[in-house]
Amino acid sequence: MGESIFWLPAASEQGEQVDHLFFLLLAVSAIVTIVVFVLLVTFAVRYRHGSKAKRGKLPNLMRRELEIGWTAATAFLFLFIFWWVSSAQLEGYSPPPDALEIHVTAKQWMFKTQQPSGVREINELHLPVDTPVRLVMASEDVIHSFWVPAFRFKRDILPGRVTQGWFTPDKTGTFHLFCAEFCGTNHSEMTGRIIVMSQADYAEWTAGQPQGDDLGKEGAKLFVAKGCSGCHAPSSKVHAPNLAGLFGRKIPLADGSIVTADERYIRDSILQPRREIAAGYPPIMPSFQGVVSEEDLTRLLAYIRSIGKETP
Repeated sequence: MGESIFWLPAASEQGEQVDHLFFLLLAVSAIVTIVVFVLLVTFAVRYRHGSKAKRGKLPNLMRRELEIGWTAATAFLFLFIFWWVSSAQLEGYSPPPDALEIHVTAKQWMFKTQQPSGVREINELHLPVDTPVRLVMASEDVIHSFWVPAFRFKRDILPGRVTQGWFTPDKTGTFHLFCAEFCGTNHSEMTGRIIVMSQADYAEWTAGQPQGDDLGKEGAKLFVAKGCSGCHAPSSKVHAPNLAGLFGRKIPLADGSIVTADERYIRDSILQPRREIAAGYPPIMPSFQGVVSEEDLTRLLAYIRSIGKETP
């Protein structure tokens, strides 16, 4: 990996942005520290007790100029850093539409990943280089954190919630994966690796893996097995929303508000169906809390996303 004992080179496009910001803050902090130290030593020596240095007030005009200039300079510097950091952070939550979608389920004490092709791994994740990767993550038990230092990427994975993030690896190699949130007795052993390959090698690796159903197909089977199709299928006699074309749409609710049918809304509609009731539909759906696991929810979400591309 070409790692140094002093510095771990960034291996993603986002990591390079983080490094630039880090070095900027380091430089600003060093400059401020040096200026303060030099002024402190200079004044301590020049105006020490018994020295003949003149001691008098600065002219009012000069004093105002110094105060206004110093305050304005630091304010503009702060606003610039705030803009840079906030734009970089917000960008981390808006993946490109063509990003490779990887589903991650964290549990004590492992990361289970699943590729779009259905290939599953434990504590490993194979990725193609120079390809945006979107992670959709959920926890089966406690809070975990998906941390890849070389990518400068870390996201907490919370129970009862879908967490997302994305990055674009731009170097091939094997990189460490850690859980950065204390999650129990074997927390220190919850490690893994990210293998970034050339796109040709990744395609060859994928073709050589045992192929299972992709998440959407698994979700379709689960949709029928759990009885969801009995109400939500187009031919159903029950007055329930048709899920085709649902994902990403604006949904009016019974209380007059409007929400977007994203992963959060669909997940809550499965586990807490009476929390946000769609307008025009009776609150008759039962809760599936404790009936479906986190992995089942991931499959159902993938299925609803896939039929979201169809026309209702």
